[in-house]
Amino acid sequence: MAARKISLLLADVDGTLVTKEKILTERARAAVLAARNRGIHFAITSGRPPKGMAMLFDPLDIDTAIAGFNGGMIVKRDLSIVLARPLPKQVAQQALELILKHGLDAWVYAGNDWFVRDRKAPHVDREAWTVKFEPVVTESLDDKIEEAVKIVGISDDLDRVKQAEAAAQQAFGDHATAARSQPYYLDVTHQDANKGAVVEYLSQAMNIPRDEIATFGDQPNDVLMFRRSGYSVAMGNASDDVKRKATAVTDDSENEGFAKAVEKLLEEMAA
Repeated sequence: MAARKISLLLADVDGTLVTKEKILTERARAAVLAARNRGIHFAITSGRPPKGMAMLFDPLDIDTAIAGFNGGMIVKRDLSIVLARPLPKQVAQQALELILKHGLDAWVYAGNDWFVRDRKAPHVDREAWTVKFEPVVTESLDDKIEEAVKIVGISDDLDRVKQAEAAAQQAFGDHATAARSQPYYLDVTHQDANKGAVVEYLSQAMNIPRDEIATFGDQPNDVLMFRRSGYSVAMGNASDDVKRKATAVTDDSENEGFAKAVEKLLEEMAA
């Protein structure tokens, strides 16, 4: 049997590439370097804003396009915008109303800005620490939706978030993408802003066949990129449903799951 050919690794960030404390381990960094030394490209995608991934650019020497907002905005390493996909205004308004109706808090991302209604609301502190920049506090989000690239629903009532996700998917159909990027976050983005579309974009932009792309993730919004890539790895901390939809399952993000998966893949390719 011929060895598998992989030309690009595409990794989700939170719960995959970094630990719960948002740490990029030395072993994960070394695994990326080992792949690069084998001529394999490396790219990242996340529900985070592109600016919220900037702390990874230097340690990983990122030289590929960076897909933030689940593909809603694609930038170069200097954060110059290559592609932006704002939500249609009517869909954005409907998404905001649906999120609030389900009892979730709401955030709006427009361009490189992050808007919240309350700086002390749940997860705002955590998000600011994660992305390394502060939100803009505004009394109303209604006038921010015209340029919205992503609208987020937030709650620690995880069943409520799951219910809102199902309602959003039913309401928007093919007019928007609605998926949980974390159990407590519901991301609503443009219909073409999803991680499956990120695989398609990178495949075309880099002239790499999709079956030579390996994807790594842990959340429901990673499943679309699993489906579009030739090889996919679910983290040990992923749900059973996400795991069933991947080619392989690795250890969790707290136990070097990403690094172990890359190391194993490189070994298999060398066999």
